[in-house]
This record gives sequence, C-alpha cells and structure tokens, in this order.
Amino acid sequence: MRNKVFGLLIILCIGVTACDSNRVFDEYQSVPNQWHKDSIVEFYVTPPDSLKPYNLFVNLRNTSNYKYSNLFLIVEMNFPNGKKVTDTLEYEMAKPNGEFLGTGFSDVKENKLWYKEGVVFSEFGDYLVKIQHAMRENGQVNGVENLEGITDIGFRIETPQNSN
Repeated sequence: MRNKVFGLLIILCIGVTACDSNRVFDEYQSVPNQWHKDSIVEFYVTPPDSLKPYNLFVNLRNTSNYKYSNLFLIVEMNFPNGKKVTDTLEYEMAKPNGEFLGTGFSDVKENKLWYKEGVVFSEFGDYLVKIQHAMRENGQVNGVENLEGITDIGFRIETPQNSN
C-alpha cells in the first residue's frame, strides 16, 4: 500500500511539471501579514539562454483582505552590466462588482500579471528583479504604509508558447 501511494505521488508530480513546460523560472516570497511600502521583494535570475525571447510575469496571491480594485507596482530589473530599467505598473485586481480576478476556489486568489513580453537576456550573468508596491489612497500624497491582503509575491519567466 505504501509503495502505491508513493508511486501515485511521483506520477502526480511528473504530471504537474509536464503541464508547465514553458516555465523557466518561477519563485515566490511570502509577505508576513502586511506588505510594507518600503519592503522590496528581490529575485536573482540566471537566464538559461542569451538568444531566446522570454515572457516575464509578476505573480501574486491575495486574500479577501485586499481592499482595492487595482494594484500599482514598481518593478526594477538590474542587468549584469549595471544598467537598470524601472517600470511603474498598474493591474486590475477585481471586477466592477468587487469580485476578485485570478484563480482559486478559496479565499486566496492567484494572479499571473504580464510584466514584459519577448525579452532577450543578452548579457551574461545574474539579473536582479526588485518588486515594490506603490499603492496610494485616492487624493492622498503619501503611499499606503502597510498593504493588507497580499500573501505572496512571485516572479516568473516563460518561453513563449509559439517558440520551441
């Protein structure tokens, strides 16, 4: 019986991995309770190929404690040669009726948010991706100090589906 359960787990793991054949890099970091405005989540990435284009995503998980319909992020990519590219991004997080976007049946929704398309990592070495929230209340100058309802922030690199 024990061998059957172990065998089933192995098959399940292989099946889950095979379904995600476009994944090159996929990593998450947890946010304890609240995401502070000065807390920067960092991902070190060593791209496997300097000629192929990749699609980049910011992944995040949110709960019903997230009280906004959108999300502003500052994403900075640091290249091995010292160059930096910083983008301020806005994402919709909920439908007009308040229902959260994303996948998941429970209180936690998972969101796969486009960051960049067709990126070629032409420089050899490690890239550093930094992600920080930039949320503001309407009419307020100062940012939201502690953003509630975000549990995990991730970064994902995929090969485009039409490239093999």
